[in-house]
Amino acid sequence: MISEPLIFAATSDLAGITRGKAFPQTDLDKRMKRGVGWVPTNAMITCFDVIGDSPFGSLGDLLLIPDPEAAVTLDFEDGGPVERFALGDITDLDGKAWSCCTRSILKDALARLKRAGGVDLVAAFEHEFQFLPTDTSPGQGFALSSFSRRRAFAETLMAALAKGGLKPDTFMKEFGPDQFEVTNAPAQGHAPADQAVILREVTRMTARRMGEAVTFAPILDPGSVGNGVHIHMSFVDAAGQPATYDPAHPAGMSPLTGSFIAGVLKYLDAIVALTAPSEISYLRLTPHRWSAAFNNLGFRDREASVRVCPVTSTDPESTARQYNFEFRAADAAASPHLALAAIVHAGAQGIEEKLAIPRVTEEDLSLLSPAELASRGYVRLPETLPEALRRFAENKIVTGWFPKGFAEVYLAHKGGEMNWLKDVDTAARCKAYGSVY
Repeated sequence: MISEPLIFAATSDLAGITRGKAFPQTDLDKRMKRGVGWVPTNAMITCFDVIGDSPFGSLGDLLLIPDPEAAVTLDFEDGGPVERFALGDITDLDGKAWSCCTRSILKDALARLKRAGGVDLVAAFEHEFQFLPTDTSPGQGFALSSFSRRRAFAETLMAALAKGGLKPDTFMKEFGPDQFEVTNAPAQGHAPADQAVILREVTRMTARRMGEAVTFAPILDPGSVGNGVHIHMSFVDAAGQPATYDPAHPAGMSPLTGSFIAGVLKYLDAIVALTAPSEISYLRLTPHRWSAAFNNLGFRDREASVRVCPVTSTDPESTARQYNFEFRAADAAASPHLALAAIVHAGAQGIEEKLAIPRVTEEDLSLLSPAELASRGYVRLPETLPEALRRFAENKIVTGWFPKGFAEVYLAHKGGEMNWLKDVDTAARCKAYGSVY
């Protein structure tokens, strides 16, 4: 059968969906300069493929320009077609970054961090996912038998991720029904978000090649566990040396790290609309789900929104290289680029405001009254998407981090998503998101 290899130029959009357009591989050099045509109203396509109230209408033209450093060529060696795709940036026709390009928004946030703190970000995304249909039989949690049943998938996935340019780290059977976790090694700059998109897509591709289906949806059953995205972060200075750890300060946080985390916590309730942006995300962000419900910092505490992670060394230099903190109020309904941008902007704001190193909680905050929480500087995170969007819209510092017009577009996009769900009950909502992600 004759075949003309195609490359899919891709963007991770406001819905966290990887969308784009394909072109012949022979045109790659040209497309890296001129891109492929794109349309502003594409940003208004919700995860359910309805178009929100678009400010763009049918007007406007953009370019989606593939980045060869974010390109994947993946041959599963199963007789099927070779997968070829490349993430890229959306620009106007003059090459200026478009206001709703999530990848460009992240690059702007990282540049701000560099100016504010003189450091570069190192990060890695942990992803949890489940198979569909989901086996709900008991005795699965962290079990060898459950892992063994999916060993062929796991080993194919590890090979596929490596072929896709990632450095796979771990694959584990998680606690939930047919739930697994996959991680890859840290990277610097905007690459961690690129790699998060690649990991999600390669995981889905691997499942399809093996006659399976997986979902990264935030939660499939309100009575069961959810699927989180945990973002690990640290810093390096201009010389490439670790800049996150200082044993002289609480929990080992350097002053810069402390100010960054304090900024994240201060603005967390206004950015969670970007990091956990689905209607069902807030079923997961509740106390006692090993998730995040308050704007607190924990030391090795998996109920905290941000936690200081353990290290496996007593050597100071090795500890400094390993030391990192983890953002836990995120899921895969968010574009990795947009979620990381929101976190980095909040952290940079904390550095610019010279916020003090935050206190580390070592208690169950859900037992405290609203007055007690307020007296200690803690707030309950939004409990619904509409409430999260309201707090985002009303926080002019937060909306001011983003390009002009972005906040209005994002709110309209999410309005279209919520409108599609207005007559849908909770179980059906979980199923709908499960089929999307």
